[in-house]
Amino acid sequence: MKKLLERFRTSLPTRLSVWVVLFAALIFIAAFGYMFIAARKAVEREAVERASQILNNTVLRVNNILDDAQIAAANVDWLVYENLKNPDEMFELSRSVLVNNPAVRGCSISFEPDYFKEKGKYYSVASYYENGSIVSIQEGSDTYQYFFMDWYQLPKLLNQPCWTEPYMDVDEDDSSNEMFTSYCTPLVGDNGEFIGSLSVDLSLSWLSATINSVRPYPNSYNIMIGRGGSFLVHPDTTKLLNTTIFTETLAVPDPDVTALGRDMLKGERGIRKLVRDDGTYYVFFQPLKATGWSVGIVCPKREIFSGFDRLRRIIMAIVLLGLLLMLFVCTRVVTREFAPLGALVRQTDRIATGHFDEPLPPVDRKDEIGQLTDSFGHMQQSLVQYIDELTQTTANKERMERELQIARNIQMSMVPRVFPPFPERKEIDLYASMTPAKEVGGDLYDYFLQEDSLYFCVGDVSGKGIPGSLLMAVARNLFRVISQQDLAPAEIARRLNDFVSEDNEQMMFMTMFLGRIDLKTGRMEFCNCGHNPPVLFGKGKTRFMEVKPNVPLGIAPGFEFEGEEIADFREQPVLFYTDGLNEAENAAHEQFGEERILEVLRASKFRSCEETIERIHESLAAFVRNAEASDDLTMLCLQIKKV
Repeated sequence: MKKLLERFRTSLPTRLSVWVVLFAALIFIAAFGYMFIAARKAVEREAVERASQILNNTVLRVNNILDDAQIAAANVDWLVYENLKNPDEMFELSRSVLVNNPAVRGCSISFEPDYFKEKGKYYSVASYYENGSIVSIQEGSDTYQYFFMDWYQLPKLLNQPCWTEPYMDVDEDDSSNEMFTSYCTPLVGDNGEFIGSLSVDLSLSWLSATINSVRPYPNSYNIMIGRGGSFLVHPDTTKLLNTTIFTETLAVPDPDVTALGRDMLKGERGIRKLVRDDGTYYVFFQPLKATGWSVGIVCPKREIFSGFDRLRRIIMAIVLLGLLLMLFVCTRVVTREFAPLGALVRQTDRIATGHFDEPLPPVDRKDEIGQLTDSFGHMQQSLVQYIDELTQTTANKERMERELQIARNIQMSMVPRVFPPFPERKEIDLYASMTPAKEVGGDLYDYFLQEDSLYFCVGDVSGKGIPGSLLMAVARNLFRVISQQDLAPAEIARRLNDFVSEDNEQMMFMTMFLGRIDLKTGRMEFCNCGHNPPVLFGKGKTRFMEVKPNVPLGIAPGFEFEGEEIADFREQPVLFYTDGLNEAENAAHEQFGEERILEVLRASKFRSCEETIERIHESLAAFVRNAEASDDLTMLCLQIKKV
């Protein structure tokens, strides 16, 4: 099973063949399902029509037999009246009924007690069959008082012809018994008084054989119930006259059987479905109007649909074999058609492992597989060319990366990186960091001591990368050269601006904050060239310094920068930074912002400049998380202490 599943998962021809067969199977299932449903309904209609027709014919034959008995009684009735003065003639009359009507099994002509004085109290002439011969006797006696029998009392009480309920006729020696039903006609005298009864007997066994002579299916059977629900015809002879159609429902209620019995007793005709332990049955029933009885045909459902089920099994077997054959043929055909594709896959696998000169299998086809092979051939050539170009490009990129790394090292070596910077000067607490967004950046910071003056600057060149780093290097060197002339920060800015603006074809500029602090007096002179205002913190209110913005360096030559000063700047920590801090973004493109800078500085107790910058780095990393840096970041923290 695992091999089949693995083949289905890895083999396109197998998978395609299975899908084709499954689709065909769905079509077959839909088509044959509809056909089977329609055919089943047609079979059911045909079965109903067939059983109904047989039942109609059976009822018609039974009614004919009953009619024959009634006609036989009517034909002999007037002869009885004609021979009332000759009672012995009754023997011949009763005998003639049997001779002329084969269906009649007995005939009795019975009179009221003492009607014929010369014959005594009892006079009832009966003819019946015995051992194939007709026997005629006078059956009235003290041991057999016929005038108490149903076939005598019913016409007397009703004063009209009627059929009796079936009864068992037992021989005097109990050697045999048989069930009969009788058609009884009252005999009336000239004054309208009841003088006797004419009874024509039918054998229920013979009637049952007539009813059972035609069955729609081999295992179907017929039933007939009387006016009280007793079975008159049933394949189980022990139930005859002894049980009714409702007997079994007394122990185990069965609504279907109860409803069937009620419909039959009402004289209705129709079809009922019965579910029994051994299967489902359809019962077709119809009344016998003359007697009030009801005849039914019981047909097993399995036999009604046996031919249909057999045909369905044959068709399903043929369809299944056809689908298996289709699967086999499809698999062979598709596998053969896809064989070149498999060879192409194997060759391309080798190409994928680096064997770019591996020849593709020759395919002399114009279909999609041939076109795919040609496309792979062109792709192989392009791939070889691309690999050569990629190798060269990779080598160039590695060389550039090495050069950029060297440039980064050179750039980082140009800014002071030893802290504390002036160990011998205890009044100076200074720490700075620079993080380029790329290998090299355009931010800068610098500081140096000249006697008792501390010069420092923090700048941000427009743009990133190599152009910014070149301008950063030039600006840093110029700052040192110009500052050593003991100039004020505003003058240093003016000279830097004139130099940067000269021949500035790339229109690059930079913001910068320059300052000079007299370490003896704490006096700070500074000039802000379009840079972010520093943040004062540590004691008192954490706030941004109010500074004159001026313009960035490199915008236009000859600009006169305005400087500012603070008389005593000692014991006041200050943070200088570039916009890579406040404009840093997280994955949702939210900026770190100036308020968060103030919040971080407010929340921390100042201990040293280094600790302050490390805490800002931690807060910034927690904010941006995995977002890529969008700008260079430089920070310089400074405090001049009183000593």
